Amino acid sequence: MAPMGIRLSPLGVVVFCLLGLGVIYHLYSGVISNRLAAFKQGKTVDLRELLALSVEAAVQGGREVKRIREDNTLEEKSKGKTKEGASEKLTLGDLYSHRKMFHLMTNTFPFLQVNSEEHDDTGDAETSVWNHVIPSDIRQEVTASREVPAESVTVWIDPLDATQEYTENLRQYVTTMVCVAVNGEPVIGVIHKPFTGYTAWAMVGAGGNVGTRDSYNEKSPQVIVSRSHAGKVKEFVGTALGNDTVVIPAGGAGYKVLALLDPSDEKYDKADIYIHVTFIKKWDICAGNAILKALGGHMTTLRGEEIDYRGSPANTGGLLASINMDHKALVEKLSSTDKEKGR
Repeated sequence: MAPMGIRLSPLGVVVFCLLGLGVIYHLYSGVISNRLAAFKQGKTVDLRELLALSVEAAVQGGREVKRIREDNTLEEKSKGKTKEGASEKLTLGDLYSHRKMFHLMTNTFPFLQVNSEEHDDTGDAETSVWNHVIPSDIRQEVTASREVPAESVTVWIDPLDATQEYTENLRQYVTTMVCVAVNGEPVIGVIHKPFTGYTAWAMVGAGGNVGTRDSYNEKSPQVIVSRSHAGKVKEFVGTALGNDTVVIPAGGAGYKVLALLDPSDEKYDKADIYIHVTFIKKWDICAGNAILKALGGHMTTLRGEEIDYRGSPANTGGLLASINMDHKALVEKLSSTDKEKGR
């Protein structure tokens, strides 16, 4: 019943509803137009556009990661235990970065399968849409468009890699990452460092903005491993490569891949090989795999198997990453040790 003295006419109700619809359309017009365009244009996507979008998503997510850390509003929680018994952390940095990255990508290309490490149960969806402007550095390196069927694409995003280190304020290890796989093969990789603003990206067959070092040590390699999910990796590395092998513990899969490369003026541990012997998820490793592959490097299981970036997010075969090294020889040493350990 209307308040005393106020009468609601049918015309007034219609006008009110139309105004409401106008406000909703204004807020979501970008999302709606992109969904209509996707329907009209068919199910294909340009990988050069996806690269530019991936960079933008990683940067936007990184801003949220940095803001939450600097405001000291982490609201740290535990998602449970890993298979090794370590606590898996969740912070507002993870959640807000996920919102930015996931919704920017799905609003822009709603027909793509996008897998994120995090999930948002609040219902607070972002309405932002990418403007389809490809930065000049990407245009210069990736000179041509490349259309692929949308059904062949799987996107993996890690809104905050190295959450454990993030809660400890070890900012150097923290990254945001996006990977695009086509038919299960990693093709586009983006690793962004929120606290320095550095972004490494590459596309297989086209190049990237990051290079390799002048030399790598095959005889006495330095091996970078996880500091928070190590398992028995030091013992494993010592058995396979020799007890005098230098083992460098570090946080974040993205950081460890960049340690194999030459990331401009960024300060990193310098490593020759990246090894992981325990359970790891595909959103942790896909971006690094794509970048290494684009530069001629390799990332496989410990037994040399290529990793398929479709289906389940789990990678249970361990990890070996190298560049400008004899990867097959490394696989032989590690896989024999792997079999001896009964893995």
